[in-house]
Amino acid sequence: MKIPKISILIILLNLIILLPATAQSGNVRYAVVPENPAPGEPVTIGVSGGVKQAVLTVNGRALARTAFFYVPAGDEKLTFMAAILTIPNTLNATSAEIRLENENVTMAVIPITISRREFDNEILRLDQALTDIRTDTSPQRTEESNRLWDVLSATGNYVYHTGRFIAPVQATRRTSSFAERRIYIYSDGGRGTSIHTGLDYGIPTGTEVVSCGNGKVVLASSMIVAGNAIIIEHAPGIYSLYYHLDKIEVKEGDFVNAGTRIGLSGATGLATGPHLHWDIRINTETTDPDFYLARPIIDKELIISKIYNTGD
Repeated sequence: MKIPKISILIILLNLIILLPATAQSGNVRYAVVPENPAPGEPVTIGVSGGVKQAVLTVNGRALARTAFFYVPAGDEKLTFMAAILTIPNTLNATSAEIRLENENVTMAVIPITISRREFDNEILRLDQALTDIRTDTSPQRTEESNRLWDVLSATGNYVYHTGRFIAPVQATRRTSSFAERRIYIYSDGGRGTSIHTGLDYGIPTGTEVVSCGNGKVVLASSMIVAGNAIIIEHAPGIYSLYYHLDKIEVKEGDFVNAGTRIGLSGATGLATGPHLHWDIRINTETTDPDFYLARPIIDKELIISKIYNTGD
């Protein structure tokens, strides 16, 4: 796969054409998709230019922020900048705002309504070995957590994928859903809680796992909790994660396409049985993968039509 390149000339032309216009008018042409998101749902903000970041706020409190990046024009004649953030899955139905900022100056305030969503509950009983993994506080566990955070909080410069994702396995049986509220019962009777960060596919060990989209492998390693794990970068701040693999078949730095085989499923790490844990993170926020199975990461045609009023 060739590394996508954004022409420096196009970027400079956009800066010359768009930034003075937005600064003089005080207006920002923008599009928000969708306008009424649910908890766990990604939101794409497209702007004509002149904006550095988007900040999600509820009652004046900033809950998420993300930087804008240029979207390659492709077949479209009009270009734009995009920022993507996810509504935290812990939010209830409420009114919110997305603030568009440039150098700490608010360029526009976009009101949105966060819709109501219910999540499942699950109780997991762990044997001694899994209890030890879940409660591990070793320096190695801390080092792995820090490395994971460093990878997921990095924001690259390339847009490798803008379309829909494909499922990482052919099987459709799921054993856990996104944002399940979990209660762990340990071997000694103690308890712990967590929120499930992705989707679990119940499949036999050795099942082929493929990349959900075009991207760059930024982590391929064994970890205490995640087991054999792979992380792929798809766009600035957007990552897919594949946990509990039996075998890793790519290495860090590899470029893959949607459908490229990256490994085999297993039950390594904190796993009660053979399965694939598939996870999407956007600027570190856990994101429901089902949304990107149903719609593109960046709907260029729709966003351009909203920004430039090119629709019917």
